[in-house]
Amino acid sequence: MSVRITLVAAARSSSLLAERFDDDRPLDQAGWHEVQLAAHALVPLGAAEMRYCSPTARSRGTGEALGFAPLVQPALSDCDMGRWRGSTLAEVTLYEPAAVNAWLADPRTAPHGGEPLLAFISRIGSWLDTRPADYGSIVAVAEPAVVRAALVYALKAPPSSYWNVDVRPLSTVTLTGLPGRWSLRLQTAA
Repeated sequence: MSVRITLVAAARSSSLLAERFDDDRPLDQAGWHEVQLAAHALVPLGAAEMRYCSPTARSRGTGEALGFAPLVQPALSDCDMGRWRGSTLAEVTLYEPAAVNAWLADPRTAPHGGEPLLAFISRIGSWLDTRPADYGSIVAVAEPAVVRAALVYALKAPPSSYWNVDVRPLSTVTLTGLPGRWSLRLQTAA
């Protein structure tokens, strides 16, 4: 038996240009509006046997707004960005350009003092691999970074491909399989 995990990217809490590392702001007005517009397609996912979310305010808010009543999973936390927490990429690049370049180039480094990208991808992969197959279906609302990490892990892609995955708010992706053997399932238009 295999498990089906649908990941839902949390609605936004700020414009993409204003995104901050490890930001824990709640949904903004635009985010709430986006949830209302997408609810007809996403609410049925709440029929899953298990419903989880990242511990961030916007992930919890998205899951609650969709009626999922999700269980918070600390393992689905965003990447720990150490001293860069609360800053935008543009701000950090201005003050620490060499550190940003090192971080983007080598997934084993964490010049910010937090979690290396490779460790983050492995942590999310470990969460995927510990979901019991007898659950059948699972839905998890998570930060876009968590969804990217899950895709890189499931597809056994090189860590550098993390930067090439674009995850939009309220987008979904479904992974099916067993620990260490994941497949990406694309949805067809109904």
